[in-house]
Amino acid sequence: MKAVALAVTDGMLHFELSVAHEVFGSAPAAVTVPWYDLTVCGPDIVPFGRFRLEPDHGLDHLQNADTVIVPGWADIDVNPPAELVDALRAAHDAGARVASLCTGAFVLAEAGLLDGKRATTHWAHTEVLATRYPEAQVDPDVLYVDNGSVLTSAGKAAALDLCLHLVRLDHGSSVANAVARRLVVPPHRSGGQAQFVTAPVPSQDDHPLTALFPWIIERLDQPLTVEDLARQARMSSRHLGRHFRAATGTTPLQWLLAQRIRHAQELLEKTDDGIDTIAAATGMGTATTLRRHFNRTLGVPPDTYRRTFRSRTHQSPDVSNRAA
Repeated sequence: MKAVALAVTDGMLHFELSVAHEVFGSAPAAVTVPWYDLTVCGPDIVPFGRFRLEPDHGLDHLQNADTVIVPGWADIDVNPPAELVDALRAAHDAGARVASLCTGAFVLAEAGLLDGKRATTHWAHTEVLATRYPEAQVDPDVLYVDNGSVLTSAGKAAALDLCLHLVRLDHGSSVANAVARRLVVPPHRSGGQAQFVTAPVPSQDDHPLTALFPWIIERLDQPLTVEDLARQARMSSRHLGRHFRAATGTTPLQWLLAQRIRHAQELLEKTDDGIDTIAAATGMGTATTLRRHFNRTLGVPPDTYRRTFRSRTHQSPDVSNRAA
């Protein structure tokens, strides 16, 4: 069971705190893997606007966590408390994975955890972050950045994307998708997707792509082209590309490839099908093509991915997953 700690002090934003608590606080009913041991760490009683929060432990407890989550910081012109900054450094030095949500990146930057690393925050504050902390490599155009032991996200909805990304890293795609279904949100938006996306997956009945997305998902085993998608949507390829970019921040073929990879992840986790069979089921055609795209997208070959998440699924609940 992985230990997750929420680092809270006066000056945090409650939306991002609530997002993290919702994701890591309890597993969906269908999930049987050992879930996270979630604690809230902070000094005494923490005021959150109209709310008041009673932490489980002091900030010194952060160094006992596998993952530390820093919610959004309300006023970026106010320095975070020294005790919070020191506690984050200590937790990171002890081996914890530290993730900030939205403007929580300013807290990580103050602790020196973003020095020499690529990072992001809410688009309205990326310029300030880059100016104030020039050692950080601030990217204003992405939803989240994963540096391994240090992760940062853009604002609000992107905070949820990063939390789901962490679940995906720990438990695999199918578990992360189960959490997304419970929260009624899209299962996967990649970190490299642009922040300026009007709707990650259109939900309006009158949106031109509303019916197209499920149509594509049902046909991932088929060799779909942009022309096929445009024909189904009853629009030109140019107009399809424009609507896709506005809705998802990417092109139709890039989005289609992402769905194929996601489906391959689920099949690798949940079935014993061979790579050739999975390649056919996901529309990749051959095992060679699947391996190439899978490795380029996720950084590991399909066989390694399967072994990794099969071993995590079958771990005994009392086995510690504490990072070395």
